[in-house]
Amino acid sequence: MRNLRRRNNQEKALSEINVTPLVDVMLVLLIIFMVTAPMLSMGIDVNLPRVKSKSVDVTEEKLVLTINESKEIYINKTKLPLGELNTKLEAIFSNRIDRELFLRADRNVPYGFVVEVMAEVRKAGVDKLGMITEPPEARK
Repeated sequence: MRNLRRRNNQEKALSEINVTPLVDVMLVLLIIFMVTAPMLSMGIDVNLPRVKSKSVDVTEEKLVLTINESKEIYINKTKLPLGELNTKLEAIFSNRIDRELFLRADRNVPYGFVVEVMAEVRKAGVDKLGMITEPPEARK
């Protein structure tokens, strides 16, 4: 009778799940994700002009056209020449319902070049063209 009771107690103890190692692994994965997530959102470095404007909702995926100081054009992170911009945008927007594009241009890029890029964007059939800027620095 005693052997039977011991056996039942041992079986009962073995049926419980030890969650401590699982929690340890999950915490390590959470820390790794928190450290690497900011590194994934790096983009092309441009010096944006500073103006007062309403902030843009960034919860959904946006298509951003960037012009850096060297007059290089990027769609999100893909570099392409000005001559291919129209056809690339037409291909991108052929499958999209909203034809919205955001433009980031370095403040040292000549105005004429930015207007030339904007003309190509309009030819591609973009309905909404937003300009991305930085808020002005507080004056002391």
